[in-house]
Amino acid sequence: MHYLESDSVDPRFNLALEQVVFDSLDPAQDCFMLWRNDNAIIVGKHQNTAAEINAEYVRQRNIHVVRRLSGGGAVYHDLGNVNFTFITAAGGDRPLDFGAFCRPVVRALAALGVTAEISGRNDMTIGGRKFSGNAQYRKRGRVLHHGTILYDSDLSVLGKALMVPKDKYESKAVQSVRSRVCNIRDHMAADLGVERFMEELRDAMFREFAMEPHALSAADRDATRRLQRDVYDTWAWNFGESPAYRIRKERRVDGCGKIEVHMDVERGTIRRIAFFGDYFGDGDSAELGRLLEGARLERGCLRETLAAIAIGDYFHNLDPEAFVDILTE
Repeated sequence: MHYLESDSVDPRFNLALEQVVFDSLDPAQDCFMLWRNDNAIIVGKHQNTAAEINAEYVRQRNIHVVRRLSGGGAVYHDLGNVNFTFITAAGGDRPLDFGAFCRPVVRALAALGVTAEISGRNDMTIGGRKFSGNAQYRKRGRVLHHGTILYDSDLSVLGKALMVPKDKYESKAVQSVRSRVCNIRDHMAADLGVERFMEELRDAMFREFAMEPHALSAADRDATRRLQRDVYDTWAWNFGESPAYRIRKERRVDGCGKIEVHMDVERGTIRRIAFFGDYFGDGDSAELGRLLEGARLERGCLRETLAAIAIGDYFHNLDPEAFVDILTE
């Protein structure tokens, strides 16, 4: 396994770097990365950015807003947060497995005296309070798994920069973002700065895996800068168009996430349809929208249309009948 540590704290560069490594790494090789970002909100691939951020606060604080490749929800990064990435084989058509990548991190933290556990589908917690959210992107039999580690982040900014959906915090009977999250630094036996913590975490992961340090080549840096310029620097990628739709439906599905459906329907026929949310899925939701345009918004017709579509590629852990329910109920 290669070990790569980014020397940049530009979130646009680092997300481009992840993609370059993912796309160019020899399929026989695995990679583990550690990296940090300057103040940024990183939104999930399928999210409506405008609905996830406190735009005025973000503008006043010069907080970067960048979209990532993976699904899931928006997260806040600052220099007190450490990010980790695994790039490896996806393991065929098996469902997303977050635990396989979180467990080594939990063990590494235990070696530093921190008692952490995996909670829910894709979080890591200490005493029931979240310090790590995780997401995955899969393509051509490979998986990119990345997660946050709140070490010494400014939680007051986190709570103000993100717009938290009511269905997330009301269902858990909590009062605020801050009450649900914590910094690892508060649970360390030794009071280490974030740079020292990152070194200790790296050393612990080297004990977990047989890793070899990997240095970025000039070609890698050039490819990363080009991708940053062409994608991660652009308004089209990070915000994109969100045209007004006449019909809006929303459903939170266990094991998948929140799915928002925005539709225009004329005389019972779907004319436009788009999907947003913190769900996980490998397929391009815009492609799914094109496949559904022209279909009648009727259960039998939708079942016929979906018979030729692998809906699980677009929404993990969602079956066609449940998808029909979302569209028609």
